[in-house]
Amino acid sequence: MFNSIRGTITEKCADSIRLETAGIEWDIAAPATDIAALPSPGETSRVFTWLCHRETEMRLFGFAGERRRATFLELLKVEGIGPRGALKIMGGIGQEELEAALENEDLSRLEAVPGLGKKTAQKMLLALKGKIAFSRDAPAVAGPYGELAEALAEMGYDRRQAAEALMTAEEALARTEGAGGLHGAEREQELFKRAIVMLTTGG
Repeated sequence: MFNSIRGTITEKCADSIRLETAGIEWDIAAPATDIAALPSPGETSRVFTWLCHRETEMRLFGFAGERRRATFLELLKVEGIGPRGALKIMGGIGQEELEAALENEDLSRLEAVPGLGKKTAQKMLLALKGKIAFSRDAPAVAGPYGELAEALAEMGYDRRQAAEALMTAEEALARTEGAGGLHGAEREQELFKRAIVMLTTGG
């Protein structure tokens, strides 16, 4: 029914975000990792969504990228994992770490995820091995943006798109800076923030 919603983030909560668009404020449940990855309140963002409609409940779930939503939907196929459980799992382990744990059958790593017991972790391995591996064949990004691009990939963004966003952010920052521009960690933080905005808004 909904693929995504683009609007202004009005609030970030522990387990949800609020997004305003065309005078409507949406309350969207989301994994903690995706909430952290989305832009700050007051900024525009695109949130990929999934609607849970049951007899007693209607809830909208949101994600920073399509890959993250795909992971959520795969988790729902595992017996014993519902929407809220899937959010908790995704909030307790990074995207690529989850992919690696499933690919390598690393049961101990899955068991370490908050709220995920041994029995459910075993079910995940049986049901999802080879299915949540959307980026395993993508090569690592080299160059000055490598580490930042890898950090964005860990949040669920495509590595190459992340690198391109960082390069665009660098060019934009260079055009607006004076002689006393940002350096070191401050510059990286600013580039990281701008890249997230571009990746989530398509700008």
